[in-house]
Amino acid sequence: MTTERVVIVGGGVIGLCSAYYALKRGFPVTVVEREAPGGDNCSMGNAGMIVPSHFTPLAAPGMISKGLRWMFNPESPFYVRPRVNLDLMRWGWLFYRHSTERHVAASRELLRDLNLESRRLFAELSDEADFGLVKRGLLMLCKTAKGLDEEAEVAHAANEIGLKAEVIDAAAAAKLDPAVTMDVAGAVYFPEDCHLDPARFMAAMRRRVLELGGVFESGVEIDHIETRNGRVVSVGGKGGEFEGVRFVLAGGSWTPQLLEFIGVKLPLQAGKGYSLTLPAPPELPGLCSIFAEAKVAITPMGGSLRFGGTMEVGGLDLSVNPARVRGIVKSVHAYFPEFSERDFEGIKPWAGLRPVSPDGIPYLGIVRDLPNLLVATGHAMMGLSLAPVTGRLVADLLAGEPPFRPIDAMGVGRFS
Repeated sequence: MTTERVVIVGGGVIGLCSAYYALKRGFPVTVVEREAPGGDNCSMGNAGMIVPSHFTPLAAPGMISKGLRWMFNPESPFYVRPRVNLDLMRWGWLFYRHSTERHVAASRELLRDLNLESRRLFAELSDEADFGLVKRGLLMLCKTAKGLDEEAEVAHAANEIGLKAEVIDAAAAAKLDPAVTMDVAGAVYFPEDCHLDPARFMAAMRRRVLELGGVFESGVEIDHIETRNGRVVSVGGKGGEFEGVRFVLAGGSWTPQLLEFIGVKLPLQAGKGYSLTLPAPPELPGLCSIFAEAKVAITPMGGSLRFGGTMEVGGLDLSVNPARVRGIVKSVHAYFPEFSERDFEGIKPWAGLRPVSPDGIPYLGIVRDLPNLLVATGHAMMGLSLAPVTGRLVADLLAGEPPFRPIDAMGVGRFS
């Protein structure tokens, strides 16, 4: 046990897991969060997937050309709102520079290892609390033969690095998940993927943090970071001043704003996603899945069914764009013919902001010249999937212990 208090800024899934593993190492912990207790954040309405299958970074060959095509379709899965903004321009340039085969090859084993270790930690955590962890795999559902060919290439790359992936026909997909009617050309099955209810997981982790002695300070919007003699000594804003010996910034899409208080520029953009949850769907799949061409994720959560998608880069804006939501809804009947757009009438869409780094690799590490300040953000669509391993790595760094594998590629200053 140590008296060196750790102050964690951010009460989302990354902040909670960081708090949990720091407490397990014997650090006293204060979590400072913008939302009121139980408030809605990007960790609550996501698809709840644990995805070793996602070993390809967002910055990959073909993403630029796809993005340009999708820009002119208001219902497309990806959109960048044009605006004169130097930070966005720099992020876009870095994204372009990293959308290469070389970057994908250099990143895939890191993302594989992070996701597999996180999956192991989820299984450990589920022994402490029931948050609905389902270990039955994921189906990447392909509507077209072309889509299936493209996903078969991903499956081949997965097998090359030791991940299980199987290309199957429509009949085999239906046999794996007979509870839902599919109209697909085939699928890729990733048996190591899992899913859960993110709200239940968040509630369970919050309880564990409190049981271990963690303190929550809620409804606080940080407006300054105090430094002295090359170290952070406190963070504060309307709601209080919080002193500590070590600090972790896990503020999701708001992390660059926090770092600006100490003159640090972090290339990161908020990528808005939407989800809609049907409390009584006409059919309830047993597996989570992704519509490959439409880029829509589908997750059963108890008796309800969640559909999530889009990546809308447009600043810290949580307003709902009906056209983007319509794109999600319109895609469903094509893959699940027993569903119709009427099923979604009256369902309120949820929106959340994912923190997106320009190379598709999360940020995790110490800020240069401030040895007691850590940053953990930039997980994009893998925030929940990578939360436990991120929390454990944060605890390793706080304790001065080596991580379970090299994480230099995740360095906070890698674009400086």
